[in-house]
Amino acid sequence: MESFLDLIKRKVVLFDGGMGTELYRRGIYINRCFEETNITAPELVKQIHNEYINSGAEVIETNTFGANRFKLKRFNLQEKLYEIVYSGTKIAKEVAGSDVYVAGSIGPLGVQIEPLGPISREEAREFFAEIIKPMLDAGVDILIFETFINIDELRQAVASARKLTDLPIIAQITIDEDANTLTGTNPETTISDLERTGADVVGINCTVGPQVMLNWLETVRPLTSMPISIMPNAGKPKNVDGRNIYLASPEYFAEYAKLFVKSGANIIGGCCGTTPEHIKKMSIAIKALQPKITLDRVERVIIKEEHRVQPIPKKDKSRLARRLCSGKFVKFVELLSPRGVDASKQINSARELFYNGIDVINIPDGPRASARMSALALAIQIQREVGIETVLHFVCRDRNVIGIQSDLLGAYALGIKNILAITGDPPKLGTYPDATGVFDVDSIGLVNILNRLNNGLDIAGYPIGEPTGFFIGVGVNPLAFNLEEELRRLYWKVDAGAEFIVTQPIFDVSGFKKFLKLIEHYRLPVIVGIWPLTSLRNAEFMKNEVPGVVVPDSVIERMRRVADSKEKSIEEGITIAKETLLEIGHLVQGVQISAPFGRVDAVMKTLEDIPF
Repeated sequence: MESFLDLIKRKVVLFDGGMGTELYRRGIYINRCFEETNITAPELVKQIHNEYINSGAEVIETNTFGANRFKLKRFNLQEKLYEIVYSGTKIAKEVAGSDVYVAGSIGPLGVQIEPLGPISREEAREFFAEIIKPMLDAGVDILIFETFINIDELRQAVASARKLTDLPIIAQITIDEDANTLTGTNPETTISDLERTGADVVGINCTVGPQVMLNWLETVRPLTSMPISIMPNAGKPKNVDGRNIYLASPEYFAEYAKLFVKSGANIIGGCCGTTPEHIKKMSIAIKALQPKITLDRVERVIIKEEHRVQPIPKKDKSRLARRLCSGKFVKFVELLSPRGVDASKQINSARELFYNGIDVINIPDGPRASARMSALALAIQIQREVGIETVLHFVCRDRNVIGIQSDLLGAYALGIKNILAITGDPPKLGTYPDATGVFDVDSIGLVNILNRLNNGLDIAGYPIGEPTGFFIGVGVNPLAFNLEEELRRLYWKVDAGAEFIVTQPIFDVSGFKKFLKLIEHYRLPVIVGIWPLTSLRNAEFMKNEVPGVVVPDSVIERMRRVADSKEKSIEEGITIAKETLLEIGHLVQGVQISAPFGRVDAVMKTLEDIPF
């Protein structure tokens, strides 16, 4: 067969259409692993490949897009990775024969890599190698990395392939309706990034239909001499009677195939929702044009490789940062947002706390996956109406990476300077168990995003102008059941840029002291959590239903002795809190006291006669 790279220099090459949506259309539903059909229903996979070839596809892609250890683990199939990928490649090779090329389809891992997640770049390359090796063993002709969101992950995938083979490599990112990437990068910058992946062909696929992809192609074609691939979805899916239906017709795709060719695409194909009929119509349209391929490059937009700003010094980020940097003991009080729109009670409580010497108000963001007034809205009201500084909890549960960046920039513009980066409780823990969590990143990734913004860069690593000056805090559970894992995650948070630590409520003093010894080398301010218990029921709830909190039996027994009296229970809870703070206060740099059920008086009584 002719070299694939030589082929695309002399003609436009047509790839096949969607594999996953074809399997779905033929009865393999989304609760099953599409890639497993390589070993459970190989004849069905062969049938789809054959139909695409008969429709005019010159390249077919293997049914392996999601065959990596992380995505297969959801179906308990991770041990069958090699078999699934090898079988999928062998099936495609058998059907393709000597006239059609086989491209090994590889998608993103489905987990965040550094700096947004705990998977290192080196580990990511190893995970991609696990997918590539069985493809090579089965005789694949081309490698195609597709539907990537993170350009750095795509770069690691290509680097992994380059170490293993000199086969042609196609690198594709996905874009949104505005023709920017899903992280907000514009087409001009995207094409520059794609060029630097080291692939032989670059392009876009999935998410959007032909019209947006044509806009992208028309923008970038003059900016690069590299071959470009375009593989749109059949429009946006519509849910009809519980099934996702793609409505862009084969005739519509044929018209856009002509426009893709005229605009300089070298490879055209289809993604989700495209069928053999779509490919057939596209094939007829392309052949009718018999285009002449040119890869002329014009003077392009210059993208700066480096961006340097002067980050705001730590001590100048906020009043809280200044106090901690000067060695002052700080006092946090946690207030919950109201369940409705009236925050007057919280504002009055904040005012009383401010007058009594509290340094900051700490505001949880949807604690225990509950629906309350936005923590950001309450923080802004308190800062404006009271004048006391806030620490805003910011959780990853409810926002994708674009929303995270937007909300953080907005928060900073409105005067929020202190952020506590939290992964967030899963929705199933709250009152809306059917709600879905986003979790694009966890708290480690969030700290990296905050650190980037503090260095004048957005999520994708591009300049935002003036840097933010967030003072970055992280949570930690000193008495975690798996303490080794907790310490590993804390290491990643510190490495990502954490500047202070806030603990879960502490009742076990000896265990906490041991934890402090383990982290003393970080030399970061530690704010210890203190919770004045209000009753035996409250103590039992904290012990059994609040993740990460350890309440010793001795504390439960003390609360049991006064369980018959509400007043004595509150007094005993405050006494326990005072004793705990007196014993460990000299070892930490601050305290966070929760106001159980909004009881500010319990906070002030806990702090009476505390010499810090």
